[in-house]
Amino acid sequence: MAHHRFLLITYPIQGDINPAIQFAKRLASTGAHVTFATTLYFHRRMLNKPTTPGLSFATFSDGYDDGRNATDDSDIVSYIYQLKRRGSEWLRNTIAAAKNDGQPFTSVVYTILLPWASQVARELHLPGALLWIQPATVFDIFYHYFHQYKDDITHQSHLELPGLPFSLTSRDIPSFLLPSNIYTFALPSFEEHFQELDQETDPVLLVNAFEELEPEALRAVDKYTMIPIGPLIPSAFLDEKDPSDTSFGGDIFDISNDYVEWLDSKPKLSVVYVSFGTLAVLNSRQTEELARSLLDSGYPFLWVITEKYGKEEKEKLQEVCCMDELEMKGKIVKWCSQVKVLSHGSLGCFVSHCGWNSTMESVASGVPMVAFPQWSDQMTNAKLVEDVWKIGVRVDDKANEEGIVEAEEIRKCLEVVMGSGGKGHELRKNAEKWKFLAREAVKEGGSSDRNMRTFLDDVAKY
Repeated sequence: MAHHRFLLITYPIQGDINPAIQFAKRLASTGAHVTFATTLYFHRRMLNKPTTPGLSFATFSDGYDDGRNATDDSDIVSYIYQLKRRGSEWLRNTIAAAKNDGQPFTSVVYTILLPWASQVARELHLPGALLWIQPATVFDIFYHYFHQYKDDITHQSHLELPGLPFSLTSRDIPSFLLPSNIYTFALPSFEEHFQELDQETDPVLLVNAFEELEPEALRAVDKYTMIPIGPLIPSAFLDEKDPSDTSFGGDIFDISNDYVEWLDSKPKLSVVYVSFGTLAVLNSRQTEELARSLLDSGYPFLWVITEKYGKEEKEKLQEVCCMDELEMKGKIVKWCSQVKVLSHGSLGCFVSHCGWNSTMESVASGVPMVAFPQWSDQMTNAKLVEDVWKIGVRVDDKANEEGIVEAEEIRKCLEVVMGSGGKGHELRKNAEKWKFLAREAVKEGGSSDRNMRTFLDDVAKY
């Protein structure tokens, strides 16, 4: 595979970088060379960059080399425009320079929100592939939204879409597609993705899932080739081919290991892990309700409240005078290695926003979930967790007229998942089944391993 030279370009947020880094390492392990490209600012922030043979890094300026402070919708719209203008110019120049140096790229792979990368690749006659870092089910819903079913998805409370073996309600639809969506930046980029894909003769999507997890969804749209190559998780927590591979490489926080010692001190399956990722921010009232539910449940808990995004949450906890009690009964950290936590024997439950990376890490670790979705694809992911794979329960987000999930509702969900018998037992049994299947998929000869090699063979034919 040494003749393969991939240029992998990612949108500069951790949720995109982490699975893309894993994909790059997998590609490089086959003998291909991979140039991993992201913005200068994010590249500087990445800790523990992998030193995998055949993997190199490249950077480009998005105009914000010292970072961006504003995060409102209009700012993101402006940023995406600047990223497209600067990124596409850099991409053209980089591909041309590699060709002039006698080491041309053989393929371009790009993540969500970078549809212009596909356009540049096509202009320069290079095969391109979209690395889809959400479930195939979400891709199908977007496809149908942009092809004939927009009104149905937007307005129907009960929905059946071609190719999907289960029905959806409005609470299961990606939030960007609903009338209540307040973020205008996302939909045009997704629409552009489909416009680009529709111009290709045999578009390829590499999906961070595995065959057994979404068999129908991976074939729901026959005009596209969807290739499941996941889970995209460090080897030490999955196939164990490389026990030293414990980091995503896209981590942007210094991580202390004292939480591991804390977990070591807890009984098996006793700890509730709480994390809402890098972007979701709970308002102060919701933070208070979550804190109260954790205290009322009596379970030891590890709660991630990030330093950058969690100032309001911490202030609220101090306000309600329960921070001392929280720190006595649980542990609050600003960051941790999530896969390390999820693979720890003391873990009994994961309270999650259901971002796709977190969901896949929970699946691969065999940890049942309390699904607490916030926005984007998380609504659909929560549906899959509860109703399709049956590895968790979802909080009732209509329990309060103000949109707040109250402490009593969260506590009930925790007791279901952490229970030793009944539904709790079934959830753990199902979680163990999916853990086994996830690991089998990436082993040599497994479905994801075979798919990766087929993808490489197809690129060679171009």
